[in-house]
Amino acid sequence: MSIMTDSPIRFPGLFGDWTFTAPEKALNIGHGVYWYGILIAFGMLLALGFCLTQRKKYGITEDDLLDCLLWGIPCGILGARIYYVIFYLDLFRNVDGTMNWGKAIAIWDGGLAIYGGVIATVLVVLCVARRRGFRFFAMMDLIVMGLLIGQAVGRWGNFMNREAFGAETTLPWRMQLTTTAGKLVEVHPTFFYESLWNVIGLLLIVLVVSRVRRFDGQNMWCYFLWYGLGRFWIEGLRTDSLYLFHWTWGGQPVRVSQALSLVMMAVSALMLLYHLKIHPHAPEELYVNQSKEENA
Repeated sequence: MSIMTDSPIRFPGLFGDWTFTAPEKALNIGHGVYWYGILIAFGMLLALGFCLTQRKKYGITEDDLLDCLLWGIPCGILGARIYYVIFYLDLFRNVDGTMNWGKAIAIWDGGLAIYGGVIATVLVVLCVARRRGFRFFAMMDLIVMGLLIGQAVGRWGNFMNREAFGAETTLPWRMQLTTTAGKLVEVHPTFFYESLWNVIGLLLIVLVVSRVRRFDGQNMWCYFLWYGLGRFWIEGLRTDSLYLFHWTWGGQPVRVSQALSLVMMAVSALMLLYHLKIHPHAPEELYVNQSKEENA
């Protein structure tokens, strides 16, 4: 389903004839300054500000956090693009089958995958942790809260781009768009589902999980479990999924995000079970408590 660029957006079941008509571009300069990019940048700034206020609870210094973010943000964007290109590889080939590198790097034409960004961020934090000497899992417990903020805000960039929506529906909160053929379609606003899911996840980690945190990595595994669960459900509603090459399961193509979500949920559940029940930890094992003792 191809949606008209700058399609009017309506929520007829909620707001009647009210129409949202803002364009996807905030400024027509060069390739254009898109609201998508502005919202991602805004989400990153919010995430940075929040993590700075929380870092002492995890024994993380400001310098270590900023190092992770300064490397993690560009690498995360690069990872998100590489992930997208890999699973949409045919879109970036020339007629003769060779790779069209110019098209592959044209990030301004769209094409970022959150999972690729998360994977790249984890690898960056792991590398910086080894170099700087802080505990990887303590840093990840802090950073996953920033990831939830960035993802929650960034999904509204999909709204501005008229993308990442779901299948047609008659639910009261359906979103109405116009296809390039001039047809009106009413679909699941899956961008909103995921944004809301991330906000709820953030509140659960901040208000519940972090207050009873027993081991470094607990926030991280809860994040992967929560996000994996929500993404598995939401991905099943979407019409623009990335597929796992030409693999099928039960006669249906395998959606990459759903497959990865299942793996994430299984691993996270096992790690939480192990660290909370099989091999519980004493409070003094937390990096923040060890850091206090070292600096005392």
